[in-house]
Amino acid sequence: MKKVLFISSTGGHLSEMLQLSPLFKKYDYHIITEKTKANLVLQEQYPKKVDYLIYGTKDHLLTYPFKLLANCFKSIYLFIKIRPKVIITTGAHTAGPMCCIGKLLGSKIIYVETFANINTKTITGRLIYHFADLFLVQWEQMLKLYPKAVYCGWIY
Repeated sequence: MKKVLFISSTGGHLSEMLQLSPLFKKYDYHIITEKTKANLVLQEQYPKKVDYLIYGTKDHLLTYPFKLLANCFKSIYLFIKIRPKVIITTGAHTAGPMCCIGKLLGSKIIYVETFANINTKTITGRLIYHFADLFLVQWEQMLKLYPKAVYCGWIY
């Protein structure tokens, strides 16, 4: 069975990613998100299928670069542990390093641009667009910004 990694930041990105949970039944899946009190319940819902990265936000400019660097190293460890053939992400910053690592080590990358953006690109979307194997947008007008993307409609 194909190993698929689902990764996203917490909050709305995680909420969008969990809309893809029907896919979990079809694959040997694993979930990675940021560790917050609200996300700890995922370990109960998906036993032995969840790992966490350090929660970090760009609002804390002093600590964010260190947390991002730590997450890069932890992402390398988790990639080696999980060895996904496919990485599916709804963003954001938490997923960027894992997608870069995965691409370098042979994983297919599927990126779903967030539902929250209708007329502007996300920072992570700008980066991953250039090397994603499949780049999906949820709004038809986003095809103007990402001409090689595929419109998939809303995942909600």
